[in-house]
Amino acid sequence: MNNSYEREISRLRDPETGRPRVPRQGRRGPTAKIPTTAVGLRLTSLKWGLEPPREAITLLTDTAATTISVCPAAELPPGTRRIVEHDGMKIGVFNCDGTIYAIEDRCSHDDGPLAEGEFDPAACTVECPRHGSLFDLTTGRPRTLPAFKPVKTFATAVADDTVTLEVA
Repeated sequence: MNNSYEREISRLRDPETGRPRVPRQGRRGPTAKIPTTAVGLRLTSLKWGLEPPREAITLLTDTAATTISVCPAAELPPGTRRIVEHDGMKIGVFNCDGTIYAIEDRCSHDDGPLAEGEFDPAACTVECPRHGSLFDLTTGRPRTLPAFKPVKTFATAVADDTVTLEVA
């Protein structure tokens, strides 16, 4: 290691505790100004040292989605739904006036079967059959209580007259 690098590292650490110094100039949060000498040293990764461990880095290949076929497009006309299963996870696929949406078939309130509830294609919502939480199919967010956490949504497409969805 060269001496300028070691000086830079020692300057960024508290001499009493040896812990990294956090710049506290002006505002705090994402708009706080970081000294230009700290740029490139990954201060956000100092929990592990200067570089995060290899297993903490998410590779692009690990996040690639799998495309699965749901059904022929003619079998999912507007106002209908279908439940599919992929790797043990159930997914509700809905046709809201010609637009296809897919959400996880699990109510975020009590893990009940969400896609089996009342489906309103005009409002593009589905109601949990257990406690009545209304979920927006476009975002997965609940519109009414008792649920307050959104459910997972999936990208959908119609390719070669087949409804498909991407599962991560």
